[in-house]
Amino acid sequence: MSTLEKLKQDPDLLNAIDWEMTPEEAVRLYLEWGNNWSRGNYVIRSKNDETCYFAVSTWKESPIIYLIRRNSEGAKELAQIEMPAAIKKAFVKENGQLKGVYAVEGIVKEWLRKELNNS
Repeated sequence: MSTLEKLKQDPDLLNAIDWEMTPEEAVRLYLEWGNNWSRGNYVIRSKNDETCYFAVSTWKESPIIYLIRRNSEGAKELAQIEMPAAIKKAFVKENGQLKGVYAVEGIVKEWLRKELNNS
């Protein structure tokens, strides 16, 4: 699995990131793609369609950012990224201590974009 530093060196993967994709939308599109209507620009036509997006998991003691590649057959974690202490504190303050998977938004998204030179 990649790290933030390795990810910075992979322009093809960086260009594949969909910064607007959320975990909920990815599941709706790729796991329920035969049973729902199209919203916006995303239309899944086959198993070859895929997306790469960030999500924050709070299932472990500390929140972790994952870069995920998803298609209709499943998901693969491509990178695992630790948040700096200040970003982590802000994330926990905003989202609380509940376990789950969250979209990358606000200060976390801003920090990631800056780190990956994608503002």
